[in-house]
Amino acid sequence: MKEYLASTDLIDWKHPDILRKAKALSQGLGDQAAIAKACFEFVRDEIKHSNDFKLNPVTCKASDVLKHKTGYCYAKSHLLAALLRANGIPAGLCYQRLTIEDDKPPFCLHGLNAVYLPEFGWYRIDARGNKEGVEAQFTPPREQLAFRVVVQGEADFSEVWSEPLMEVVRVLTESETYQEVADNLPDIDITKG
Repeated sequence: MKEYLASTDLIDWKHPDILRKAKALSQGLGDQAAIAKACFEFVRDEIKHSNDFKLNPVTCKASDVLKHKTGYCYAKSHLLAALLRANGIPAGLCYQRLTIEDDKPPFCLHGLNAVYLPEFGWYRIDARGNKEGVEAQFTPPREQLAFRVVVQGEADFSEVWSEPLMEVVRVLTESETYQEVADNLPDIDITKG
């Protein structure tokens, strides 16, 4: 579990602002599930999805997401992992491969999280941000993610990564604007094997 508690370049939970926010979110809460829910709801509801709100700058590092209060799903998942880890709760990154629109190709990755809760094991949560047609909740042990895999070519990856995928990091760090990210959403080819 050590790697799911680590502070890294992108999940930089030892940053003073992350530590301060993590402590504030856990104030008065006794168990890990309650703390995880508070962290999840903060990122889901208070950090704006960059494309939904047409916001710059493009963020990737957890402390930058917190500072600018915006990020794509991937960046929001980096912040949520950092807040959970800062509270001593193992957290990782998960991905889905989804259609971008109209339930047909092209595809892109969607970033979300998994949190380790002793009573449930790994539990996936999606702090992307709710809007019409998207209703993600924290309801363990039942998952209520933002999106379901329904179209051929989409995928729900079962892996829990301790660090973001390089395809995601590359797009976020090389793009200047939210529109540039939207025009170059990361994807991985699942037909090779």
